[in-house]
Amino acid sequence: MRITVLGKSPSWPDAGGACSGYLITTGDFALLLDCGTGVFARLRETLDYLSLDAVLITHLHSDHFFDLVPFSYALAHGPRRHGHRAPQLYGPPGMGDVLRAMVGAWGNPELVSSAFDLREYDPAAPLTVGPLTAHFCEVPHYTTAYAVRLSDATASLTFSADCGPNDQLVAFAQDSDLLLIEATQENPGDPTEPRGHLTAREAGEHGRRAGAHQVVITHFTDEYDLERLRAEASAGFAGPVDLAQAGAVYELSRETA
Repeated sequence: MRITVLGKSPSWPDAGGACSGYLITTGDFALLLDCGTGVFARLRETLDYLSLDAVLITHLHSDHFFDLVPFSYALAHGPRRHGHRAPQLYGPPGMGDVLRAMVGAWGNPELVSSAFDLREYDPAAPLTVGPLTAHFCEVPHYTTAYAVRLSDATASLTFSADCGPNDQLVAFAQDSDLLLIEATQENPGDPTEPRGHLTAREAGEHGRRAGAHQVVITHFTDEYDLERLRAEASAGFAGPVDLAQAGAVYELSRETA
């Protein structure tokens, strides 16, 4: 399994960057995990978008799905639009209605659903996407959000999506070859306020408690002190932690993990 970071920014893109988007390839199969602002352009630098097999969306915040719109325009109106197969698009329950309401505000409400093979997944059941199996775990956020665990014959990746501190993710991510986990908040903030994000130290602690083989923190702004961020995450994990950066590639295999 190969993971390429296309975008790792929070709800506002880094300078020259993109929001949440990760290209997962295994064999000849290619899956885009989240498609936030700026991700489609980054995908085009890495892969012919017409060869993408599937897209999987974790939750319906703009920084995780808004680039489905330019992607759909390319599929529907691009010069190579004829004769291609529609990529599968898997999203949480209710995504079809959200997309139709959003795009219908200025144009054809069926833009996305006609460009893609749109399917809403059942988060309570495993999902087969090509050679990958996806499992879902609801995590605390400001809207319904699902962490996802992707496995193939060689390795497993757990992506936290966006979440506050929670034990569900720790149990869900047990023994993952790689835990890709958000670290959006600079500090814990007011303990009486609801939490929808993790600090870097909390992200590392979640990885340590899950027994993850490797931890990569993501969904943080380039305006933070990145070395401090890395140090805090590493202290929580009790080992080295990577900071996600656009273009970074992670090769996972149980033979080498």
